[in-house]
Amino acid sequence: MSPINLAIVGVGKIVRDQHLPSIAKNPDFALVATASRHGTVEGVKSYTTIEAMLDAEPSIDAVSLCMPPQYRYEAAYKALVAGKHVFLEKPPGATLSEVADLEALASKQGASLFASWHSRYAPAVEAAKAFLASTTIKSVHVIWKEDVRHWHPNQDWIWQAGGLGVFDPGINALSIVTHILPRPIFITEAVLEFPENRDAPIAADIRFRNADGLPVHAEFDWRQTGKQSWDIVAETAAGQMVLAEGGAKLLIDGALTFAEPEQEYPSLYRRFAEIIKAGKSDVDLAPLRHVADAFMLGKRKFVDAFHD
Repeated sequence: MSPINLAIVGVGKIVRDQHLPSIAKNPDFALVATASRHGTVEGVKSYTTIEAMLDAEPSIDAVSLCMPPQYRYEAAYKALVAGKHVFLEKPPGATLSEVADLEALASKQGASLFASWHSRYAPAVEAAKAFLASTTIKSVHVIWKEDVRHWHPNQDWIWQAGGLGVFDPGINALSIVTHILPRPIFITEAVLEFPENRDAPIAADIRFRNADGLPVHAEFDWRQTGKQSWDIVAETAAGQMVLAEGGAKLLIDGALTFAEPEQEYPSLYRRFAEIIKAGKSDVDLAPLRHVADAFMLGKRKFVDAFHD
């Protein structure tokens, strides 16, 4: 079978760090073009807009959209109308309505739409899911704290409306939690901290429960210095489970039970090729729904101005 001719829209840090190496190692894809206002990839045809790229490169089969979420709907719509399969970086869009419309359009066009959640493909996530399915869960505590100055220096879009603020990393935790817990959870209360000079929150404290009353507490903060925290701790009848380092390691009562090298983005592209070949889409909006619910139910707390 011939490789899937792939194009990338939005050539930035995440593309260079994750997408390009993963595509290069996957024989199912051939990178044939890029569209970006500033970034290019050596040896690959480049355009400044998706419109120019789609017009000039009719052989493109699929596109990966890696621009900020506020601008993703328009690009995805154009790609789907042109009959292309679409890979959406996380979060898949700025609103639930946008992504729902894209999913309906993909179905109408006979194209595959992939709402990618890279943290779900962290090496120890499936082992954590299996462990939790085998026991009774008593409580869950999510600690997702990092330094925005390190991970997103001078990136204004994340602080704008639709940029999600601290939910940009926090949604990674939500993508894991919604995958590993046996039953859905629902937000009961939240406090969102907004710097007085920003339109998006810098921290969030959220409480969830499921239909059985399982308490889940999530702490998201973008002001962490020193060691970064990406941990999910579950107290269970079989002991304490810690899914540590963003899903890289699984510990049960302090003993390391699972750890493998990170393969998140290679796994995403394997999944993208799989759904294209199967003629279906993969669009789970549970993590984004929780973000929307946090904004709907959350109390706003204004804090001092934040400067990079």
